[in-house]
Amino acid sequence: MIYRSRAPLRIGLAGGGTDVSPYSDRYGGAILNASISLFAYATIEPIDENAIILVALDRKEEERYEWNNELPINGKLDLLKGIYNRIQKDYGVPLTGFRLSTFVDAPAGSGLGTSSTLVVAIIAVFAEMLRLPLGEYDMAHYAYDIERNDLGLAGGKQDQYAAAFGGINFMEFYGDDKVIVNPLRIKQEYLNELENNLVLYFTATSRESATIIKEQQKNVNQGNEKSIEAMHQLKEQSKMMKEALLKGRLHEIGEILDFGFHQKRLMAANISNTNIEELYTAAKKAGATGGKISGAGGGGFMTFYCPVNTRYKVIETLELYGGEVRNYQFTKHGVKSWTI
Repeated sequence: MIYRSRAPLRIGLAGGGTDVSPYSDRYGGAILNASISLFAYATIEPIDENAIILVALDRKEEERYEWNNELPINGKLDLLKGIYNRIQKDYGVPLTGFRLSTFVDAPAGSGLGTSSTLVVAIIAVFAEMLRLPLGEYDMAHYAYDIERNDLGLAGGKQDQYAAAFGGINFMEFYGDDKVIVNPLRIKQEYLNELENNLVLYFTATSRESATIIKEQQKNVNQGNEKSIEAMHQLKEQSKMMKEALLKGRLHEIGEILDFGFHQKRLMAANISNTNIEELYTAAKKAGATGGKISGAGGGGFMTFYCPVNTRYKVIETLELYGGEVRNYQFTKHGVKSWTI
């Protein structure tokens, strides 16, 4: 038998950064995001040897170990090994050799939640193999716990829940790891127009999100008023975005994104840079009414709202900067797993 899973990446539309502790613990965070048709994939194949083989196909990396209850965390495919170690500890993996292969449709550091989405996909493929009764909340929290506590990776909470649930969601984050996912019932014509008008652009640069996130966390811990107020405003932005989408006030989307773009830059240094500012200005001159930096910032993907038919001029302009516009559709479903 072969076990497979896939989980969708996401684009954040509003509230980004307010899902990161300690802000979410102290003040409560809120984010609106949407899963898209770019995915993280995981496959487990049993093999006729006493070995564990880990393969990141997109990164052309492979690690091979004799079968063991715990694999070393040493900087090589640690995400895969950390998940295996935790599942082995909590549930026990049968004493049989296997190959775990992964692939992600976007590069690491791109701002679409690639790492956390991959964690959810890997948990799901192990759950498929072991028949574990894990629901969406279980899987998302498990992924968060492994990343933050087992592997010590900095980050927020939204990516795991977006990957597990899928769809368009308004998410609320509180202390004690409490998360509430509110699926939004948005009219299909509004979603069609939003999908048509949002341009997803890869800047051809990746970034290390942990550095930016750690500074954001430091600003909250030290009571940096400018940074904290920016997060308050981004939380309000998520509520503004929710209302605009539910009521079909799509003409406001660009302005809401633009408001968030200017607030997000105040959370931490290096969220924006000269290249991002130049791209943003050029896109607006070409007809975009607003946009945002995906994920922690510093590079990766950006999204721009382009009403009427301005998307074509905006795309033409963005392509002059050496990046790539990626086609996508919104998806309705979160992580899926199956056996063949």
